[in-house]
Amino acid sequence: MANDKDLHDIGLDQRTRDDDGEIRQKRGDTLVRTLREIYGPSFAPGVRSDMRLDTLRERFGSESLSEMLKPAPRRGGSR
Repeated sequence: MANDKDLHDIGLDQRTRDDDGEIRQKRGDTLVRTLREIYGPSFAPGVRSDMRLDTLRERFGSESLSEMLKPAPRRGGSR
C-alpha cells in the first residue's frame, strides 16, 4: 500500500497538495508562536505570539501566508 507522501506531492513550506493539485492552506488557527518556530523569530515583529494567523492576515491585509513571507518592496532610490 502506498503511503501518504506517495499520494500527495510535498509543496510550498512542506505543505502537501490536495487531490486536485492545489497546495493546502495553512490553518487560520495557527499561532504566530508556531510560525516563528518555522520561519524564525523575526516573523511578524511587534505582534503577540498568541495571535492567530487568520487575525494576522486580516490585520495586515494579506490573502495568504505566502504573501506575508514575501520581502516588502524597497522604498526610495539608490544613493
